[in-house]
This record gives sequence, structure tokens and C-alpha cells, in this order.
Amino acid sequence: MELPLESVPNFSEGRDAGTIDVLRSALAAHTDVLDVHSDADHNRSVFTLVGDDTSLVEALLSGVACARERIDLRSHEGAHPRIGAADVVPIVALDPRDRDRARDCALRLADRIGVELDLPVFLYGESAPGRSPAFYRRGGPAELQRRIDADELRPDYGPARLDERAGGVVVGARRPLIAFNVNLATDDVEVARAIAAVVREKGGGFPGVRALGLFLPRAGHAQVSMNVEDYEAAALHEIVQRVEGEARVRGVGVAGAELVGLMPAGAAAAAAGAMLQIEGFNASHVLELRLLESRT
Repeated sequence: MELPLESVPNFSEGRDAGTIDVLRSALAAHTDVLDVHSDADHNRSVFTLVGDDTSLVEALLSGVACARERIDLRSHEGAHPRIGAADVVPIVALDPRDRDRARDCALRLADRIGVELDLPVFLYGESAPGRSPAFYRRGGPAELQRRIDADELRPDYGPARLDERAGGVVVGARRPLIAFNVNLATDDVEVARAIAAVVREKGGGFPGVRALGLFLPRAGHAQVSMNVEDYEAAALHEIVQRVEGEARVRGVGVAGAELVGLMPAGAAAAAAGAMLQIEGFNASHVLELRLLESRT
């Protein structure tokens, strides 16, 4: 039985309930929306949806069109970096055997966004190896447009100029990842940035971990915001323990953790097995996962 593909589009709106509802309706008209995570400080909403290839493209095209109409980056402010109203739109193969399907789906979506919505599209992940959303977000929309004008890079689809209101869209196929934040019991963003620098792969930390230190003014605390791109190489409980240790060294406590969207069951099973000290425990010991495996 062929599994659906997943998408986890990130839209630059986390405060206006009306816009978030309209975005959900646009996506749900074609696919199953499994989760919506909105954050006012990040000013961002992350939707999790699944569907077949055709339905997913139609849903995401509708969602991006809705974002273009309702979100104006000229008046947008939030803690999370972004270059578009529909900022990043990943296509995820839930089964590794479907990675070619995911890549084809991402390219079809990118082409239609460029042609039908007249927005510049930038590829990342498995669709453009070596490029991540951070590659395009560096310096924000103004810096991205400068790089385009200077011929340092060009959109892969669509016009060579960012839309005045909606910016551009980053599209690509990628593996499942876990978006995971740890909140610190301090408002000192420099502490969060220092910890992020230690735990991220680029700083010699955990493999496949990208991390930012942010200040959330509405919540009143700093946060280490992370994407865990390979949960098998970097276990969540080990990352949290490292963040707690680094915070302790700096005289700061951890106020809690936050999952953005959904996470693979295998990651939860691995963390549970480690915390319970069950030797050799992994996802194959989870009853429901074993049953699902036997039916595919």
C-alpha cells in the first residue's frame, strides 16, 4: 500500500486567527490537515498535511495563493527569520522508497507557484543539495533581493524579483525532521544564542541539528529553536540534556520544551526507551508501529 506524502508548510502569520483559519480551509479542501501550530512571538504557523501527489500540489498551491493575498511582509514582524508570506514548503516522503515521488512533487509545485502565482521560488533540501532555508533567509528579503540583483543567485522558478508583499517561497523535498524548541528561564537572548551555537552541527554539536537563539517578547523569555534533521543521529533526550547542561553552566534554568508540529513515532520511542533504560529498545518494539509495518 502506497503511503501518502507529507507537507509541513510554514506561513508567516501566527497572530491573526482569521488568516490562520482561511489558510487551514484552503489546505483542507484538498488534503487531510493533521496539525496546526501557531506562535505569536515567532508570528508563524506550521501546518502538517498529508495527501497523494496531485492533492498535495493543489492544496499547497491554494495555501500559497491565500498567503499571498492575506499576509503583507512589509508590516510583518516576528522572532523567526523569513523571506516569504508562504516562507518554506517542504515535501516529505514518509517512506524512504518514496523519495523520488517527493522530489517530483516538489518540482511540480515549484513550477506552478512560479507560473500561476508569479512568485519567485527557491529550491532547497534534496531538491537543491547544500542549500537550506537559512541560505536564503540570511539578511531577510532585502538582502535576498540584493543577492539576486548582483547575480549571486537566481530563483529556480518564477520572476527574478521578490513580490513586494509576499516575498518568495522556498520549496523542496526533505527527510522527516523534528522542529523542537527549548525555553529558557531568562530573557537574555545572548544565553540562548550561546547555547544554540554549541548544540548546532555547524558549531561542532549534534549532527543534523540547526539551532537559533531567539527572544520571545510576548512570552518574556529566550528560546533555543531547533530543527533536528536526523533524529537517529541526534536523539531528542540527549539534545535536551545538553541544553540543560549548557544553561546550568550559565546560571540559567530550562522552563520547558515545545514540539512544533508532529514528530516521527520512532523518535518518541527512542527517547522513551532511553529514559526508561530499556536495553536495545527501538521503534520495532512499539506494537502499533509493528502492526502498521505489517500492513504496508
